[in-house]
Amino acid sequence: MKRVFPPLFVLVLIALFTFLLTNTDEQNENVIEAKGVVISVDNSEVVNTGIGRIGFQLAEVMLTGSRFKGERVTAINNLLGQMEMDEFYEPGDKLITALLVQNGEIRDAKTINRYRQGWELGLFGVFVVLLIVYARFIGLKALLSFVASLYILWKIFIPGLLGGGEPIFYTVVTLSLLTFVIIFSVAGFTKKGVAAFLGTITGLAAAIAVTVFFGSRLGLMGMTQPFAQTLVLSGHMDLDMLRIFYASVIIGASGAAMDIAMDVAASMDEIKAKRPDIAMKELILSGFNVGRAVVGTMTTTLLLAYSGGYLTLIMLFVSRETSFMRIMNFKLVAAEVFRTLTGSIGLVLVAPVTALIAGWILTMAGADKEEIESAETDS
Repeated sequence: MKRVFPPLFVLVLIALFTFLLTNTDEQNENVIEAKGVVISVDNSEVVNTGIGRIGFQLAEVMLTGSRFKGERVTAINNLLGQMEMDEFYEPGDKLITALLVQNGEIRDAKTINRYRQGWELGLFGVFVVLLIVYARFIGLKALLSFVASLYILWKIFIPGLLGGGEPIFYTVVTLSLLTFVIIFSVAGFTKKGVAAFLGTITGLAAAIAVTVFFGSRLGLMGMTQPFAQTLVLSGHMDLDMLRIFYASVIIGASGAAMDIAMDVAASMDEIKAKRPDIAMKELILSGFNVGRAVVGTMTTTLLLAYSGGYLTLIMLFVSRETSFMRIMNFKLVAAEVFRTLTGSIGLVLVAPVTALIAGWILTMAGADKEEIESAETDS
């Protein structure tokens, strides 16, 4: 029988995604953000310093958004010589401006960034289409878990940390909720879903213990993350940046942990469906074999993912022929080594734990092929 998309499920997905796109934090009533197009620029106060620029650029902008649509403003673009942050505009560029409004009139304007959201949404649309075309209903459920995860992180986890909440506690609660939503939205409330959920939680608990034990001994202090200093100096001096760094390490490894747990549980469920009479020990050994193969590639995947984020730093080390000892003790490198190895330890533990749990759940008394298929159909 062909499965159709439940209308309620689709409505929930659309509503949640729309909420994330349209619901933004309240802005200061005197400062609003508006889209615009650059009409002309004045670069007379810009000083070129090698490959960077300092000074300021004046851009005449035609506003295309907000209640001031159609008006022209002169917006200042401050240049600090930081190429990773500065924007330099040309006529025709689309950008976002911050407008200072008093008594219903624009008193001042400042450029913020180029407007990139349209292309970002286009890229997301390609992802959605490919996901649904290939995975069909499971892809739609995966999309729901993706949007729900974004909502949980943006609206619950981050505000909790900014409010002074204990980072490790918030991480445990958030990951438990995320794991529940992601795994059961994709696998349904089935035995393989339960096995993957329990395996992920157990592995992440071990990763948290390793993180806390080794983290304080490396003396990183949590200030190796991008914009950590800016965050602290912007009025959040009370934040425990070391514990927040721990939280980022654990969250970074959680996605791969869920992936491995689901791979092992789904493979064992398929084996059980094909051979209903398989013994628990044999099924667990099969799960171990699958786990070894997945872990063997996933740990390297983590290394490549984290290394890619610091490719230019690695190139700098090589170009200067920096010694291995100096590289390994460099603060940023030590933080990434810690992040990679902690995540890998969690992955190594998730696979066998999931195999043991899945082997027990799938071979419980009365767990036959018909029961498993019935549970999957109900989901």
